[in-house]
Amino acid sequence: MIPNMFWTALFLIPITIFCYTYITPKTVYILLGVSLTSIFLPNSFFDKIQLSRSSRFYKKMGVKYINMLAQNGTLLNTFLKKKHPGFKVVSRSKTSINKQYYQTYFFEKFHFLLFLFFTSITIYAGIRGHFYWVFILTISNLLYNIYPNLLQQYIRVKLKSAVTNNQRS
Repeated sequence: MIPNMFWTALFLIPITIFCYTYITPKTVYILLGVSLTSIFLPNSFFDKIQLSRSSRFYKKMGVKYINMLAQNGTLLNTFLKKKHPGFKVVSRSKTSINKQYYQTYFFEKFHFLLFLFFTSITIYAGIRGHFYWVFILTISNLLYNIYPNLLQQYIRVKLKSAVTNNQRS
């Protein structure tokens, strides 16, 4: 929970500052409203935009480094396993695997929504000639939305065979 709040604050502060400083509230609401429509996209849409079916691809993209710092990432899991030796994010049960698999769609939808919002604000900043902000917002979007979405795709690739096997049995 603490890592989530830290990353969220770190990456939402710049966009918040930009919006309050340079954009009318009406424009922000319109761009946010348009971005919010993406939560209604079906899971099949996210399957279609998945970049690869290979975990190796995501490793080459550096997703393992984002996974170290993520909510259920390597660093936090290592800490929790030291405190609670039996701790596991995903057990071998069908329910646990399916829950983790479908949770990736929820997280991907959240970050996709924010990706669209960050992108629209970044385009607005570029049109207005705020190139410093374009740089800051692009870096924020990359680290807070694009890489987390790649992480969700990577997790799905790793869990896909187990989920498929669960559906057959």
